[in-house]
Amino acid sequence: MITLYDCATAPSPRRARMLLAEKGVAHETVQIDLRQGEQMGEAYRAINPQCTVPALRTEEGVVLTDNAAIAAYLEARFPEPPLMGQSPTDKAEIASWHWRAEFEGLMAIAEALRNSSPAMARRALPGPVNYEQIPALAERGLHRLQQFFSELNAHLEGRRFVAAEQFSIADITAVVAVDFARVVKVKPDAEQHPHLLRWRADMAQRPAMAL
Repeated sequence: MITLYDCATAPSPRRARMLLAEKGVAHETVQIDLRQGEQMGEAYRAINPQCTVPALRTEEGVVLTDNAAIAAYLEARFPEPPLMGQSPTDKAEIASWHWRAEFEGLMAIAEALRNSSPAMARRALPGPVNYEQIPALAERGLHRLQQFFSELNAHLEGRRFVAAEQFSIADITAVVAVDFARVVKVKPDAEQHPHLLRWRADMAQRPAMAL
């Protein structure tokens, strides 16, 4: 049985939950309490030395410790429905927008949150090593996020999906980024981001988006 090491309140494992749900993959779930620092404890370190979630234990017993590996494994092991494209050009477009949603969206939010929240003092980056906050990076993260919303909105004009005219992992990561932006008090605006909001409302019709 596949096992997902999850945290219900965190954005990164939400991406894995959605991917598993969209592919209809049966799995067990183990919740890791990030607020209590369970990811830093010896028991979880023995599972994932990176001290991060999600982690996925495969049917073969291998533990995958990041979303990139999890997505690659699930797409190869459970190819239907395809969520990373089929043709070379579709694969390329989906990969590009997936990367942008992660780097320009989620990473910008993390930059803003982790470098400003008192609860994350000395925890500016996830993982086993402590890093000090840099307040200027928090401000930069907010600017990056606003730019991402603007560009994603323009891109979605006349489009149902983020990439390659099909639902894909790019939509999953973009939904997680748009939703998680609330933690830094940023949300799409009806006047500035009408196409983004229309797309997000369409995405809400998919059961996996509620996870």
